[in-house]
Amino acid sequence: MEKNAKIYVAGHRGMVGSAIVRELKRQGYDNILTRTHQELDLTRQEAVEAFFEAEKPEYVFLAAAKVGGIVANESALADFMYDNMVLGMNVIHAAWKNGCKKLEFLGSSCIYPRMAPQPMKESCLLTGALEKTNEAYALAKISGLKYCEFLNRQYGTDYISVMPTNLYGPNDNYHPTHSHVLPALIRRFHEAKTNNLKSVTCWGDGSPLREFLYVDDLANLCVFLMNRYSGNETVNAGTGKELTIKKLTELVAKIIGYQGEILWDVTKPNGTPRKLLDVSKARQLGWVYKTELEDGIRLAYEDFLNNPMRAER
Repeated sequence: MEKNAKIYVAGHRGMVGSAIVRELKRQGYDNILTRTHQELDLTRQEAVEAFFEAEKPEYVFLAAAKVGGIVANESALADFMYDNMVLGMNVIHAAWKNGCKKLEFLGSSCIYPRMAPQPMKESCLLTGALEKTNEAYALAKISGLKYCEFLNRQYGTDYISVMPTNLYGPNDNYHPTHSHVLPALIRRFHEAKTNNLKSVTCWGDGSPLREFLYVDDLANLCVFLMNRYSGNETVNAGTGKELTIKKLTELVAKIIGYQGEILWDVTKPNGTPRKLLDVSKARQLGWVYKTELEDGIRLAYEDFLNNPMRAER
């Protein structure tokens, strides 16, 4: 990407989009195009097409999405599928119609089969059944990824995709029921410490294994790939390291300073038993993550404490 190229970051107010904007500015890109949801509803095809016709962005980072944890996914399956599929298709299609040089589609590791061989390689896509608790979101993300691939094949475009593992960091969503596991734990243990609660109850039995990537590391990879990668196959974004939810919970409690008892509600779902990405492809391209989990959680907790409006979401 040329330093003065017009770059559109869709979803710039979200955790991933805001990190991409920070990384672009850090690297000297100064012609960054953004729109809030109020200014541009990406689920409205005519509005998206009018925006692309007027602005003609040369590069697009598609980081906009309707996201949430297990509760949000299970309670709004239709909304998650429709919103994510429609906004993805609208942006990708409008970019193609208006001659966008390159587009990068941001997906999620939930696109891979529930019982995929571990660690999960990019090639295991569509080789088995998806995890039911986030099937709707996964199907929408798979559709976006495949549409990019099919445009490349049919029209010779240079559209790529990246599939991040579980993300966390600045601008995360700390909603008590609609957030992902790590921000949910940060909020729960912070409130337990503040209110001197003797115990905290967590979902499941703590056995699932998870991998976490600090969002600024992902943003660095996104810009790296936009400049150095072309291909139909997606690229996994992760650390290649995992830990149990139980260990994660204990780590968050330690960082926050909560000393009460941690209980487990085994009547609640665990989700996918294991989700470790094979990150050898990104490594072979020359990229490795920088932020270790404990350091990243400390930074995320700082963000939580310093942004009261975000903490109340």
